[in-house]
Amino acid sequence: MAETPTVGELFKAQAILEADVAAAVDAFIADPTLTTFLMGDGYSLDLHGAVSDIPFALSMMANLDAKPASKRSAIRTAILLTRPVNA
Repeated sequence: MAETPTVGELFKAQAILEADVAAAVDAFIADPTLTTFLMGDGYSLDLHGAVSDIPFALSMMANLDAKPASKRSAIRTAILLTRPVNA
C-alpha cells in the first residue's frame, strides 16, 4: 500500500491550493490548539499535531524575538510536511 502523501506533495499535485495552506497557517495562528482543519478536496489535518511534531516550528513559536514572518514560515513548513487524512 502506498504511503499517504504529505500536504506538500498534494500541493505540488495541485490537489491542495496555496489558499488552503495559507488558511491553515492563519487558523493555527488564531488557535494553536486547533486539531481538525479541512483543506483541499476532502483532506483533514491536525494543525496542533502538525506543528508539535516539528521541533523547529515549536521553537519558533516559543521565541519571543522571532519575527511574525519567520513564525508563519515555520508553521507553513510544518503543515507542508504533514500527512493529512483523506476525509
